[in-house]
Parts: sequence; structure tokens; C-alpha cells
Amino acid sequence: MTAPVFSNHGCRLNAYETKAMQELAAQAGLGNAVVVNTCAVTAEAVRKARQDIRKLRRDHPDAKIIVTGCAAQTEPGTFAAMDEVNAVIGNTEKMQAATWAGLAGDFGTEAVQVDDIMSVTETAGHLIDGFGTRSRAYVQVQNGCDHRCTFCIIPFGRGNSRSVPAGVVVDQIKRLVDRGFNEVVLTGVDLTSWGADLPSAPRLGDLVLRILKLVPDLARLRISSIDSIEVDDALMEAIASEQRLMPHLHLSLQHGDDLILKRMKRRHLRDDAINFAQEARKLRPDMTFGADIIAGFPTETEAHFANSLKLVEDCDLTWLHVFPYSPRPGTPAARMPQVHGAVIKDRAAQLRAVGTRQVTRHLAAQIGRTHQILMENPHMGRTAQFTEVAFDAPQSEGQIVAAMIKSHTETQLVA
Repeated sequence: MTAPVFSNHGCRLNAYETKAMQELAAQAGLGNAVVVNTCAVTAEAVRKARQDIRKLRRDHPDAKIIVTGCAAQTEPGTFAAMDEVNAVIGNTEKMQAATWAGLAGDFGTEAVQVDDIMSVTETAGHLIDGFGTRSRAYVQVQNGCDHRCTFCIIPFGRGNSRSVPAGVVVDQIKRLVDRGFNEVVLTGVDLTSWGADLPSAPRLGDLVLRILKLVPDLARLRISSIDSIEVDDALMEAIASEQRLMPHLHLSLQHGDDLILKRMKRRHLRDDAINFAQEARKLRPDMTFGADIIAGFPTETEAHFANSLKLVEDCDLTWLHVFPYSPRPGTPAARMPQVHGAVIKDRAAQLRAVGTRQVTRHLAAQIGRTHQILMENPHMGRTAQFTEVAFDAPQSEGQIVAAMIKSHTETQLVA
């Protein structure tokens, strides 16, 4: 039996679920198949998924092609209509052993298995014990989103927010530490909404403090993307007092102008983002920030865009994820007056240029400093601030080593 081929698109959570699907497919005995886990965050992401499916069909002419993920959830008909595709399964179905047993048997009678994602009220927290490099594991603690930003299709692909109970998360992290992982990253679609659907409605900060207390042998805990306006007091306490919580936060900011933020239906304003960054850095002076910023959102003027450029400096952001806006059918923003494509491209380039300068400034400031570096492979590791560090001499993969920074390249420190 030929093992199935998996092709992953999109976010870290998708990559986590691809790993889970590999295990479910293996347990079911699925063979001679190609599984494409799609992303729906932009129209371009859907286009790339379709392109990938056509290429995979050419490369695997006799395999059964199964399409899943957010784009399959939001646009099942799009993929079911492709001649290359044998089956389309939704985001809920892809996490169920019964689905894979059916696919491995007579390949099921239903070519499209996509249920109403909004009816899902739980998320599994026990699927896999993390994934990643041998040094770092990613643990899903939350899925879905209750917010409805006007540019975003993801809630319709992921459903409403639901949380993995704290006890399940702690047990999973204990197992990872016992297997030798030195760093764990908490992931989710809307991480700061964790706990709202659980008894007594705990907050993300409560989960972080509980993990650090109950798993004392965990060397490093990291949080993935958060919505800064939803950060709770306990998380701020952890930032201030827990050295094992890494001083790097990726912020879902999206824009730097109040009017555009309101049209995006975001829950924060410009000053909220700036105040949070200043407060976090006051509590933890070595804190660095990444951020998502959209260029060319509908109705964005030069003055609006200038506020996004200035936000990078006002928040002292280091790692920028710049998204040129592209309309997603079915979202309110797609019906707003659009910015010309060439303008969007130019503004995205300006943001990336500012981001490059910020990275260079950050790298230069580290020369002469000693960092604790988690080795991802013998010649590359990352600091607590998630900065890549290159080594000439090989180090032990998965270990945390102390090293002084002697220089830097365009993207890495050199130790």
C-alpha cells in the first residue's frame, strides 16, 4: 500500500491538523491517496489550492484526491466541480476517525461530506501530542472565532470559538516535556477567546499560569497570535513575572487608522494597540512584537495608510506579516469601494520596506549580547524573541545554549 501524500496550505493550525490527519489516515489504512488541506484566508489562497490540486493530479494520476480545510468548508462546490477531485470533506469531518475509515474502505458513497460548521460546539484536544521540530511543539488549545471582521471568511470555515479544557492541555504538555521538548507554543484561531465557553469562563492568562505552575520542567512557553484588546490581567501578570513565558507576541492589529479599524469591525482603536505595546514592554523590557497588517483595505486613503506606516514605529513592531488586501466573496468588505490593485501592491511594498528596517535595527541591537538559544537544527536556533541565530560550529539539536551574538546578516543573528 502506498502511503497517502499530504499537501498543507495556510496557517500553523492547518499544519497541526495535517499532522493529525496523517495519523488518522494511517490508522484507517488509507493508501494511494492525495490529501490537500486548503486555506481560505484570501481569494489567492483558494486559487493556489486549485493550482496545487491540478499539479498533484498530474503527479499522481491514479491516486484518489481528497480536498479538505477552510476553503473546502466555505466553497465545497468549487472543489467538487473539479474533475481532479474525488472527495471533499469539511473541517469537522477531517478530524473524525470514521471519515477516514470510510475513505479507506469503499471510499464512501458521498463525494461531499461538509456539515454546518456553526453547529460544532467542541474541539478535540487529544488528537496528537504536538508537532514541529524536535525542539518545539505546537499545541492546539482553541478553534473557531466568534467575531465577524468584515474582511474575514475564517469563522465560516472554522465555526464558533470553542476551547480545549485546561486539564487536557496540561496533560498534553506534560507528555511533550517527558518526550524531551523544551518549548511549547499555544495555538488557536482566536487564542485570546480561550475559555469563554468553559465552566466559570477562565481566561488565556489563567491557562498560561496553570501550565507554568503544573509543568515546572517546561523550559519555554510561547503564545502564538493574539488579539491585544482581549488580553486579560492574568496574562499581563504572566508577562511581568514568568521568565519561562517567552518575550515575543504576535499581534492581530490589521491597521493603524481608527476609521479603517471601525470599517474592518475590529474591537480596538489605534491608541489601544500603542498602549498595550507600551505596557507590555514596561513589564518586560526585552519584549518584541510581530503584527499582521493589511495594505489597501477598501476605502483606504493615503492618510489612512500613513497611520499604518506610523503604527509600526509607535508600537515598535519588529516582525511584520503584510497582507495585500484581496476581496473574499461573501464578506462585507468585498462590497465596499475597492482600492486599485497597483496602489495596494505599492502600499504593501512600503510596509515591507519599513518592516525590513525594523528587523535590521533589532538585529543590530543584539550584537554583543548573550542569548539563550533553542536549537532547531545543528546550525540554527532561535532566541527567546524568536530571532533566528546561525552557528558555524554545530550544536545539539533541541537543546538551549547560551551564546554571544557577534554579527548579523539581513535576516539572522550570527553567534
